Amino acid sequence: MRVTQPSLALALALTSLSARADPASELSAGGLAPPPAIESAPVETAPTATEQELARADREDAGRGLEFVWLNAEAGVQHLGLQTFHDSQLVDSEVVKSTQTGPVFGAGAGVRMIFLTAGARFRFASFSAWQLWTLGAEFGFRIPLGSLEPYFTFGGGYASLGAFDSSSADARLAEAGLDAQALSARGFNLRGGAGFDYYFGHTLSVGANLSGDLLFLSRSKATPSTTPAAGAAAELAALYSREGSSIGGGVALTALIGLHF
Repeated sequence: MRVTQPSLALALALTSLSARADPASELSAGGLAPPPAIESAPVETAPTATEQELARADREDAGRGLEFVWLNAEAGVQHLGLQTFHDSQLVDSEVVKSTQTGPVFGAGAGVRMIFLTAGARFRFASFSAWQLWTLGAEFGFRIPLGSLEPYFTFGGGYASLGAFDSSSADARLAEAGLDAQALSARGFNLRGGAGFDYYFGHTLSVGANLSGDLLFLSRSKATPSTTPAAGAAAELAALYSREGSSIGGGVALTALIGLHF
C-alpha cells in the first residue's frame, strides 16, 4: 500500500495527542512508573481526659442540664435547748421551760455554680413555751449522682427569741412588775447540715435534711414598773434587772420540696 505524506502526518499527530492525554505513558518512558495510590484508613484516637470527664458528667447529670437558681420549702421537727452549753441567766428556768421540742418550718432561695450553692434561709420554730426564728446566709456543696444528689450546708445569721407563753409567765412577771418583753432575746446562730435531693425531671425535687444549730442569745436588762414584794417576785425582778445571755443548741430534721432553674 502506498502511504501518502498527508496520511503519515495525520497518524503522527494522533499518536502525539494520545501520548499527551495519558500521563502514565510519559512517566513510563525510560522505565519510570507512577506509584500506586495510597488509601489512608481512619485513625481512632483515645478520648482525652477532658472529654472523658465531660462524658462522665453528662451521664451523671441524668439529662437535667445546668442549674442556676434554686428555691425550696421545708417542714419538720426541732429539739432545742436555750441554755445547752452556757447559761448566764437568760431566762428563769422556774418560769420558762428552756428545753423544748416542736414543729419547724422554713424556706430558702439562692444561686448555684456547678457544685457550689449560695443563698439565704428563713426558719421559724414554734414551741409550747416560746418561739424562735432565724434568718441568715447559707452555703452548700453538692455531689451530683444522677437523680440523687447528696449535699452539705453551712450558714448562720440573725436569731430572735420571743412570744413566750403568757399562761405560765404573765402572773409571775406581773408580781415582779415586769411584762413579757423582759424575756425576749436577740443574737445569732451557726448551722451545719447534711441532706439529699431526689430530682423528678429538670425542675422538681424532694429530699430530707438533718441540721444542728448553735444559738448565741442575749437580752437587755429590764426595769420593773413597780417595786415587787419580797420573796420570789423580788428575786425574779432582780434577775431580769441584769443583762442575761446563753449558748444553746439544737437539732432539726425536715422534709423539703424544691424547684430548680
